[in-house]
Amino acid sequence: MRSPFGFVIIDKPRGLTSHDCVIRVRRFFGIKRVGHGGTLDPSVTGVLPIALGNATRLLPYLPGDKTYKGTIQLGKQTKTDDLQGEVTITNPWPELNKELIKQQLKKFHGVIEQKPPQFSSVHVNGERAYKRARRGELLDMPSKSITIHQLQLLNWSQELGQIEIEVHCSAGTYIRSLARDLGNQLGCGACLAQLRRTQALGFHISEAFPLPNQIEGKEGILPVIYPSKALGHLVQLELTKAEQELWRTGRLVNITASRCKPPENIDSLKQTKLEQYLLVIDSEGAIAGIATWHNTSNIKPKVVFNAKG
Repeated sequence: MRSPFGFVIIDKPRGLTSHDCVIRVRRFFGIKRVGHGGTLDPSVTGVLPIALGNATRLLPYLPGDKTYKGTIQLGKQTKTDDLQGEVTITNPWPELNKELIKQQLKKFHGVIEQKPPQFSSVHVNGERAYKRARRGELLDMPSKSITIHQLQLLNWSQELGQIEIEVHCSAGTYIRSLARDLGNQLGCGACLAQLRRTQALGFHISEAFPLPNQIEGKEGILPVIYPSKALGHLVQLELTKAEQELWRTGRLVNITASRCKPPENIDSLKQTKLEQYLLVIDSEGAIAGIATWHNTSNIKPKVVFNAKG
């Protein structure tokens, strides 16, 4: 039986880690080579793409931007920047309206510098930040550039002090940090109350399926999406049979740019910074791998499936 090759899209439930989901998918399909794209905290639900078999090699070439819907709680600061953490400061929140909140949210649009939470998977001096934070260390987290493509106010409750938002952002963005920084901006503190990811790596919540109910057994439905659907943001090139033989042995292939098929979504390509990569298709229409331009007339194999020699 041929190993599955593609992606399954999980609607991750609350309380499980992303790795827990990988373990369950691994058992469901009976294969070892399984990997996920874009870690979700245990308290976060929503889209979790999981690659099967050799499709794990394609994860770095998927579009990295993500979309979330979340609720920010004003008046509380916690050690983890979400409501799962120990509360450190409690304040009353100011009288606000939607227009005032929208003005504050505008300050986060575009390319900004963001400090990850103390409890995060970021490496600090060779160790995960959350491990050091659990030991009681207070870290000076280094800022990094992230991009907020869109930040929309969905609802505001003055009574509860809760702001509902939708965020479309680059890879590496922490919505917990966004909640924390908005609270600092408003002068009352804030943390993330709840979060759901509705889009990741080019997959949408409408494509997601629940995890199988049983850890053991085959109960449930997990359709496998062929990788070409997820790679429509890349330039495509179809090889001839003769070129295919060169490709499979890892050699350069002489190609004219006019033979390349432009990506389906130009805007998505610009956001992902994957312009240098090509999706290579063999003469039978199957994915042969990923290439880069070696020079203006030759492509160089980066990922080769069904390699030879």
